[in-house]
Amino acid sequence: QVQLVESGGGSVQAGGSLRLSCAASGYTWSSNYMGWFRQGTGKEREGVAEISAGGVTRYADSVKGRFTISQDKAKKSLYLQMNSLKPEDTAMYYCAAGGLLLRAGTYDYWGQGTQVTVSS
Repeated sequence: QVQLVESGGGSVQAGGSLRLSCAASGYTWSSNYMGWFRQGTGKEREGVAEISAGGVTRYADSVKGRFTISQDKAKKSLYLQMNSLKPEDTAMYYCAAGGLLLRAGTYDYWGQGTQVTVSS
């Protein structure tokens, strides 16, 4: 029943910005987090940012100061504002729900992903 659908990915030059969106349905948000993960070609999946129902956030050191995770309760959507993008940010970005501590293994639900490509 739970579905997570990402959108907003694309191709930009280094220094540019993108805003990713995640539409969630069928999910009851309680004590765990919702977050964003990414996986580049030939790399392992890594946590980018997560947010609790109460608004507590956690970010990977590599994106602090550049990315911002937020939610719109009226639209029931999750967002990731990405600024000052770097080529190293190139990856498939996934929306996830039901976990914590930016650990992929703790998350119960996943979207299909949206591609972000940053050129030099």
